[in-house]
Amino acid sequence: MRRDLTAVMWWIIGLGTVGTVATLFLPTRTDILVLGATLAAAGVCIHAIRHTGVDRTVLHWYLLLGGCFTAAGIVSTVTGGGWTGVQQALGLAGAGCLVGALQRLLRIRHPHAVTGLLGDSVIVGMGGWIVAWIALVGPLIRRPGASPWDGVLASVAQPLGLVALLLVVLLLLTERVRRPVEALLCGAVIAGLVANFLGALVDAGRVTMEVGHICAALHVGGITLFTAALCHPSVVTLTVLQPSRATPRAFGRLIVTTIALAVPLVVLAASEPANMSDRIVRSTSACILAGAVMLRVLQSLHAARAAQDELLRTAQTDPLTGLPNRSLLLARLEESLLDSWYGTKRPTLYFVDLDRFKNINDSLGHVVGDHVLRTIAQRLVQACPERAMVARLSGDEYVVLDPEGGQDEIAVTLADRLIEVFREPLALAEGDVFVTASLGIATVSANTRTTAEDLLRHADTAMYRAKDAGRNCVAFYDDSMHERVAHRLALETALYRALDRRELRLYHQPILDIESGDVIGFEALMRWLQRDGTLVSPAEFIPIAEDTGNIVPIGSWALLEALTQLREWIDSGVCSPTATMSVNVSPRQLADDKFPSIVSEALQRSGVDPQLLWLEITESVMISEPQLALSTLQKMTELGVRVALDDFGTGYSSLSLLQRFPLQRIKIDRAFVQGVADRSSDRSLVRTIVAMGTSLGLDLVAEGVETVQQLQVLRDLGCHKAQGYLISHPVPADAMRSTVVALERLGHSPTLRDSLLSR
Repeated sequence: MRRDLTAVMWWIIGLGTVGTVATLFLPTRTDILVLGATLAAAGVCIHAIRHTGVDRTVLHWYLLLGGCFTAAGIVSTVTGGGWTGVQQALGLAGAGCLVGALQRLLRIRHPHAVTGLLGDSVIVGMGGWIVAWIALVGPLIRRPGASPWDGVLASVAQPLGLVALLLVVLLLLTERVRRPVEALLCGAVIAGLVANFLGALVDAGRVTMEVGHICAALHVGGITLFTAALCHPSVVTLTVLQPSRATPRAFGRLIVTTIALAVPLVVLAASEPANMSDRIVRSTSACILAGAVMLRVLQSLHAARAAQDELLRTAQTDPLTGLPNRSLLLARLEESLLDSWYGTKRPTLYFVDLDRFKNINDSLGHVVGDHVLRTIAQRLVQACPERAMVARLSGDEYVVLDPEGGQDEIAVTLADRLIEVFREPLALAEGDVFVTASLGIATVSANTRTTAEDLLRHADTAMYRAKDAGRNCVAFYDDSMHERVAHRLALETALYRALDRRELRLYHQPILDIESGDVIGFEALMRWLQRDGTLVSPAEFIPIAEDTGNIVPIGSWALLEALTQLREWIDSGVCSPTATMSVNVSPRQLADDKFPSIVSEALQRSGVDPQLLWLEITESVMISEPQLALSTLQKMTELGVRVALDDFGTGYSSLSLLQRFPLQRIKIDRAFVQGVADRSSDRSLVRTIVAMGTSLGLDLVAEGVETVQQLQVLRDLGCHKAQGYLISHPVPADAMRSTVVALERLGHSPTLRDSLLSR
């Protein structure tokens, strides 16, 4: 089909070229050639209406344009060049159809380009009218025997032509990618406009009649280009929305309107009025042009202000929910804080953060997640009083500003209403979804100067306290929270340099075989001793390292350090060659795709047999990212490394984990060991764990053994390995030799061993 259209197009161009040349060299019957070309173009236009996807309104305008030219050609042929008034009227109607077609085409392809188009068209039209009056219309109506009707038609035709030229310029300068169909159409329009202008010059007596055949040749050429455009394959893109070049469009429009103002002024200044009527027409036209320019300037100022307001609204509004964003919230909060200094009102911020929103995005997709965010925003707005403002900061974080909620009773009431928003499920296509939120509240203190950023930070701090308290609850900010946050920030900053400063070190706790009394392994435990001598608890800095991702390099260092120390102890005879080393692994480490290679490298560099390494993981690791954890642990077992489940019994799905994941050891949590000698319930639970582990062929280690009675009960229940303060506290590496010697002496002494393990 494309090849057929291309062939037809080239035939049309060839025939049109022949017709154009014939019109130049055979000027006697130019009207017949123009009429034939017009009829051919009308037929092609009808075909395009039926068989292309081009907008029918545009094609109908062009078809009317062809009809007007066809009728004018028929009148000229029948009357032998008479009835010029009728021909001019038909030409004027054709010019109007051309303007309508171009305006419709520009509106479809570049909707934003028609802004202010009416005002520019009036300016260009009036400028064209002034030039046409002085150069064409005035001389025409002053000619002997001239009809006033000829003057009226000529005075309207030229401004319409200039408006069409303006539309062509806008269309060309707005295009980012120009296709052949646009070039052909614009060439056709320009050829027709030049032909009409030359014809007007002939009618006004400005040029001789000898150029009439040139006008006819231009008409034939323009009609040929128009027909070729409708046959080109790119015609299907003619009325499709196109990307635009905004800057050249504005610049091109400015050039056209400036010329439309400058040329009439030059013409008015360079020519003298012929009579009083001419002077009145000139003065009136100049006043109308000045009024049009003033109205266009006012329209431009209004459009610029509207665009500025829209830009400001966009800059201060969240695009997803339509709520105010952070910048507008801070501006409104600053106003509220300023007002609070002159009255009793105290602004209150409510920081709302959705709990585990990432799960919704991961499981249901971001489209559903966006729907949830919009629904939550609507509910928060409905739950708040009119005086309050709801804003969305980013992600799943919302902030509610109550400029008059300084009293505790008001704050609690509004907090309850905000939490109540999340009681009702969200109805989705996938089913009902429940979403909870953690809420932090901060109120301006009456005795201190608080900035907007400070208050927002306080509310954020309180929100994190609510999350630490278990989520789906409310927390009020107090000064102690700031101290804790500052302390955490200081630790976080110092932790980044702790590894380079060699402030981190490993302590080791022996694991004892209860029956033989031998030390069969060690657990590596991390300690942080700062330069000033401050000892930071692992319970404090390990979560920080997890949150910041610093646990990955720290964990890699600990793994290599522990294995290297084990190799040294084995080589120096501190422990037996079969002694093992247990190293804790964090979720961040398991999520690192380089972790298997890190473990393999540590084993190679230390020279430790993979069977001597135990990697201890918690149930939370396998529950949060089960597929990732399973894949990583399988790679560990392929290396020969063994995996232990730490803190067994404290999670939600311990039994299923034992079968699903490649585990070789379970460590009974100290929470059950502490009551195993005193509480029958704990004793029964430990008995069940031991029986289950034994039946599955798993190794068993009891943690947190602190009394002889606990050790005795564990032995009777069938747990043969233990660690805890009764056996040894975690000790530095250089103290391990004496510790092992003391333990084995105690374990191998018949008197002490019998007293330790006897009933």
